[in-house]
Amino acid sequence: MQDNHLYEYAVIRVVPSVEREEFLNVGVILYCRQQKFLRAVYTLNEEKLHALSPETDVNTIRPYLDAFVEISKGSKAGGPIGALDLASRFRWLTATRSSVVQTSRVHPGFCSADAEDTLMRLHRQLVL
Repeated sequence: MQDNHLYEYAVIRVVPSVEREEFLNVGVILYCRQQKFLRAVYTLNEEKLHALSPETDVNTIRPYLDAFVEISKGSKAGGPIGALDLASRFRWLTATRSSVVQTSRVHPGFCSADAEDTLMRLHRQLVL
C-alpha cells in the first residue's frame, strides 16, 4: 500500500479590481511537509484576463507571480521571505491580502509519493 502524505494547497488568483471581487485562477501553490516540498506554478492567460479586465497591465502582474515561484523555491530572488523555512514561506504566501494577486483559502488533501504530480494535476484542473 502506498503511503499517503498530507498536503495543503491554495489557488493563486489575479483580482484586477479588488472592489468587484472578480478573479482569474492563474496558479497553484502546494506544500507537503513530509516530502519537504513547496512549489508554486502559474499560467497567466492574458486573453482571459483582458476579457475580465481590459485595462489590466500584465507586465505589472507578472513580477508578483514570479515572486510566488521564487519564494516557494527558497531562492535568493525570493528575498528575506525566501530564506524562511518551508512552512513559514507557505504561510506567508497564503496569508490573506487585499491586492491584485491573492490566494484562495488553504485546502488539504492526500497525495502519494510524488507531490509534484499532485501539483501539476491541481494546476490542470483549477487553472488550465
